[in-house]
Parts: sequence; C-alpha cells; structure tokens
Amino acid sequence: ADLVGFTSFAEGRDAEEVRELQGRYFDTVREIIGRYGGTVEKFIGDAVMAVWGAPSAQEDDAERAVRAALELVDAVRTLGPGIEARAGVLTGEAAVTLGVVGQGMVAGDLVNTASRLQSVAAPGAVLVGEATRRAAARAIAFEPAGNQALKGKAAPVPAWRALRVVAERGGRRRTETLEAPFVGRDDELRLLKDLFHATGREGRARLVSVTGPAGIGKSRLAWEFLKYVDGLVEQVWWHEGRSPAYGEGISFWALGEMVRRRCGLLETDDEATTRAKVGATLREHVPDEVERRWVEGALLALLGAGATSTPSAELFGAWRTFLERLAESGTVALVFEDFNNADTGLIDFVDHLLEWSRSRPIYVLTLARPELLDRRPDWHAKRNLSSVTLEPLPDAAMRRLLEGLVPGLPEATIGAIVGRADGVPLYAVETVRMLLADGKLELRDGRYVPLGDAASLAVPETLTALIASRLDGLAPDERSLVQDAAVLGQSFTLAGLAAVSGVPEAELAAPLRSLVRHEILAVSADPRSPDRGQYSFVQGLIREVAYHTLARADRKSRHLAAARFSESQGSDELAGAIAGHYLAAHQNAAEGPEADALAAQARVALAAAAERAASLGSYEQAASSCEQALVVATDQAERAALLERAGDAWIKSGHTDRATARLRESIDLYRALGDRRATARATVALSQSLAQAQLI
Repeated sequence: ADLVGFTSFAEGRDAEEVRELQGRYFDTVREIIGRYGGTVEKFIGDAVMAVWGAPSAQEDDAERAVRAALELVDAVRTLGPGIEARAGVLTGEAAVTLGVVGQGMVAGDLVNTASRLQSVAAPGAVLVGEATRRAAARAIAFEPAGNQALKGKAAPVPAWRALRVVAERGGRRRTETLEAPFVGRDDELRLLKDLFHATGREGRARLVSVTGPAGIGKSRLAWEFLKYVDGLVEQVWWHEGRSPAYGEGISFWALGEMVRRRCGLLETDDEATTRAKVGATLREHVPDEVERRWVEGALLALLGAGATSTPSAELFGAWRTFLERLAESGTVALVFEDFNNADTGLIDFVDHLLEWSRSRPIYVLTLARPELLDRRPDWHAKRNLSSVTLEPLPDAAMRRLLEGLVPGLPEATIGAIVGRADGVPLYAVETVRMLLADGKLELRDGRYVPLGDAASLAVPETLTALIASRLDGLAPDERSLVQDAAVLGQSFTLAGLAAVSGVPEAELAAPLRSLVRHEILAVSADPRSPDRGQYSFVQGLIREVAYHTLARADRKSRHLAAARFSESQGSDELAGAIAGHYLAAHQNAAEGPEADALAAQARVALAAAAERAASLGSYEQAASSCEQALVVATDQAERAALLERAGDAWIKSGHTDRATARLRESIDLYRALGDRRATARATVALSQSLAQAQLI
C-alpha cells in the first residue's frame, strides 16, 4: 500500500507538521496490520509492504490481508484533507527467509507483482488477484476491475476491487440476500472501533450508548462493528443479547442469552445438559474451585436451571466475576440490543458492572430507541460513557445507498424515495424490497437491476405504510405465519411457530424459505451457534407492523397459544414471557367469562414472574409484575396480598414512597377483611418502609 496526495498535501507546509503526519501514518499502518495478524516487512518512503502467512500460515491469511487493506485505506482518510491510500493484495508462493524479521523476509515475483498491482489502483481502492479473491470471497464483496497491464508482466493480470466486508470470518452469518452499502455512519463506526481498542489498551470498563428511532441504523452499525472485531487476531469475548418487548420486560433475558451462547447451550438442552455445559465453561475460565461453585450457582439461577443456593444479593457479584475472569484473557464485549425494552434489573446490573469492574477491559454497547431516556433520564450521565445519537442520513448518503443497491434506478424514483424517507435508511431498503417483490427488480451478477418502468412507482407516505404494503403483498398463508411469528417476538423457534400457528413443523419449511427469500425473516445458519435453525425478523419494525395488523381476537388466541407453549418448556427463565402472553391475551379478550379466566391465569403467571425476578434480586421488576397483577385482580383478599407483595418489593428496591402507599392500602384491605394476622404483618413491613425513609 502507499499514499496518494501526500506530496501535494506536504507542499508549502511546515516540515515539523509533515513529519508529525508521517509518524501518525506509520503508527496507523503498523497498528492496523498487527491487529489483523500481518507483519510489516518494510517501509519504502510512504509505501508499506506487509506479509501474512510467514513464518506460519493460517487458512484465513488472505481474508485478513484484504480486511487490513480495507481498514487501512479507510483510516488514512482521517489523516488530512486530500490524503488517501491504495493497496494491492496477492496470494501465492514467495521465498521466505526464516529467522529474519522485517526487511528481507520475503522475496519473489509475487512481491513485485503486488507492488505493481497497487500502483494501478485508484486512490482509496484495494485491488486483489484471482487467488486472493477466491480465498476471501465468502466474507468480502468484490467487483471485477478488468485485466491490468502491469510493468514487467508479459500478460495482463486479472484484478478485482475489494468493496466491503459482508460477513464474519469464513463467511459466517453472511446474508442470503444483497446487503445495502453502509453509508453515512463512518464517523460513528470509527468511534466504536477507537473506544473498543482504548478499552483493551487501558484495561478499563467503558459504556457506549447508541440511541436513535426505529429504522435509523442501530443494528446495522452493530453488525459492521461485529464484522470488524471478528477479523482481529486478538482474543475478544464477544456477547450479544436482545431484550424482548413482552409487557415490561423479562428479567435479565439479554444477559441470559449471552451466557447461553458462551456455554454453547441449545434451546432443547435439559437441566442436566445445561448444568454440564455451564460447568465445563467455568472450569475453562474460573480456576479457583470455591469461586467456581459460587459463580456456577448464580449462572444456573440466571438460566432457570433448578434451585440455587446463591443468595439473590450476591448474584450481581457472581455474574460480574464470570465476566471479569473472561476479561483476564481478552477484552469482553457485551452488546445489548433493544435496550429500551430492558427490565430494570438488567439496567441495574449494567450500572453495577461499570461501577465494580472499572479496572477490567469490558466494553458495553447498548442499542436503544430514545424511550430509554424517558425511563432513565440519567442514563447518559455516567462515568466512562460515550453517547452516540444516530441522526437521519443526509440526502446524499441516501442516494449513495440506493445507487449502491440498485444501479440504474430512475432519478425520479430515487428522488421520490429520498424525499419520503426523511433520512431513515430502512425506508429506502424496504422500498427496494417492495420493488423486488413486485417484480420490478431482478438480481443480476450480484446487483439489482430495474425491469420495465420503475419511474411510475407509487411510494407509500410512511415507513409503516411501506412495510404494511409489503406484508399485504405476501401470499395469505405466508402473511398469517408472519403474524403468528410477530406474537412470539423478534426471534423464534420452529417448534414455537408450529405451536402458535397450528401448522406442523414439516409443513413450515416451504413458506419460511419464501419469507426468507422475501427478506421478511432471516435464519441463523452458523453451525457454531446454539441459535442455528432459529428464525428472526430482519428488522424489529417489521414485527411491530405485522403484530398490529392482527385483530384483537386473533391476538388473544395467538398469545394464549404462545403462553401454553412457553409453559410446556418447563423453564423458570420463561416466567416473564408466560406472564406477558397471558396478560396480552386478557387485554385482547372481550368482556365475559373467558376474559375473567384469562385474568386469573395472568395473575398466577405474574405472581410467578414476580417471584422469579425477586429471586434474582430484581426487586423493581418484581414490584412491576405485582402492579400488573393488581390491574386484573378483583378478589379483595387477593388484592390485599398483591399490595403487600408489591410494597415489600418496593422497599427492597429503595422506592419507599411507593412501598408506603401500597402497604397502607394492603393494611386497610386486611382490616376490612378481618384478617388480624395479615394486618400485623403488613404493619411491620410499613414500619420498615417508614424507617428506611427516616419518617419515624
């Protein structure tokens, strides 16, 4: 690789300034090449030569080299105005001098040809040879760059231009459909990368909070960041989890997802298998036997795998210790998606982790809609926090996105889409998906091409109307399955969908393949992932729109089926989900005996959810479940007991005003019912609440 535009940049500038910039350039080059497992062989002026596979080779050396080249040309743009880099990457045999580090390490025709190839690359471009393209094509997108006439070569050399990374290493999690170009968020992605490396370099915990409305690009930003981290050679303990939108949240669900994936747990694993896999993971990462037993009990409690002897007050410390032990061998990354749906206990745990693990390389990334700030106004007032607010994309970026997806799209259509999108990239992507579904686009040679007259396209006014139009265009059986899946949540299993839809699993394969092809759903195909075979909506807003197209009676029946399926799984971890489904079924039922029966089921499920939350030390979540149960409770004795439980939970969560109010209500009801023992018990609790508030 070498610099382009450096001479004109340096002309007329102070020599010290030029030398300082050159120093930053050399440092940047060494750092990036090292991160991807390469070795700087030599610098020649402002050109650099680096090698992979010497002295020892890895199967993904070619891919890492292309990743490094793409990162390098991107990073150089930040050095100064008009400065760019270009690179050439070739794969093949070269003479290696063993024992030599740096200059003189490799030699041969391959080295000379790579130098010639980079010299014909355009500024900001990465050109590769045929062998490199073949080796890296599963994870990196390329386009033909023609046959290049290179100095000293008798025949033209076929070349390809590397465009972008589209998957994890080796092609894992590569989408089956064309991915929109990543535009307009380069600064935000660079910030995420820089803060991540600072976390590892400084050995200090850090929180990065990304907020923005639906469809603005939060998940895409996280995906680009994951692809970057996955290509690094350093040890990174990557975790990701999502908070589902059931009622007011399921206790610690996202954290449980992270632990399940770290331990390689499958959806079908029973308690014995869960215990065995958790134990094996802890033996690998927690060497002290006493500490290991303590952490194991806490993790099993989190996963709902039987009873635990770990006191709830110690759970946060035990979970944190597990992450700290991982951090002793590499940076720990925790990515919380849909954090605006997170239960209060999970938010409190993140606070706890950042406070108590300050001197550990733990990188926490939260993705949330702005509603999170309504729940936690002080969320952005934290130590070691970096806040990233995603604003609407400018029109120029939206145009680049559309032109990258559909070269040749008529100007009138581009203008209509950009004018309606308000800078929300999902609107543009959904419009392209609609054109594809309507037969106005087809995929040719890795690109979408317009068919017929796309200029007369009627573009819906809003994003939700656009998604609704796409759903309306599905076959009736497919649309019904999407609605069934929407009740289950953002992701779901084949067994869960079969239970809600009433369609046998064997008959779901064909319509699900069609929904994946239409980019409504995605399927996890990573053979290493415990989520393999699970389906998810490609975007959370599609699930929301599909859910809201259901009539109340249909919502009721589907939530009831989902609740009963979740009950059949026999896991305490699903207590919050079961309660959410029963409560939603009741809310969508017509008044009468059925609604009363559903209310009773909801109260039982909410009581179980409250007990589960309290056992994990999430007392505010436990109180919230009791409050929800009060809404559907009519029996006075039952209401008095719920008021008392809510008051007790509010005390333990530190909300003494709420606790005092609820306990006084419970005392009044107990007295009216003539229950002297319960009155005395609630009175003692009220005294504790008042003492805690220092009111007596």
